Amino acid sequence: MTITFLDGMAVDFNLMELRLACPCATCRSMRDKAQATWPTPSSPQPLRISDAELHGGWGLRLVWNDGHGTGIYPFDSLRSWADEHEQRFDAEKADPPSVI
Repeated sequence: MTITFLDGMAVDFNLMELRLACPCATCRSMRDKAQATWPTPSSPQPLRISDAELHGGWGLRLVWNDGHGTGIYPFDSLRSWADEHEQRFDAEKADPPSVI
């Protein structure tokens, strides 16, 4: 999924990372208990977004092809994830791992 932020920065988000980081209360509670939120034995493959809608001016509600759709991803959180990923990528380019 690609999001273009107001400053023009376009970011491709990994669907699995987004699904595993679902911010809904149920998924947060399961993660707090070290339980798997996804996939389940009945989870459809491949993972897809079946619908997306703006939630006010602050977030994006995603509905997944497994029917889950209660998580609202705040734009500030999505931007923070994008910035952190960019910083890790830049650090890896500057100091690539050595091969022995």
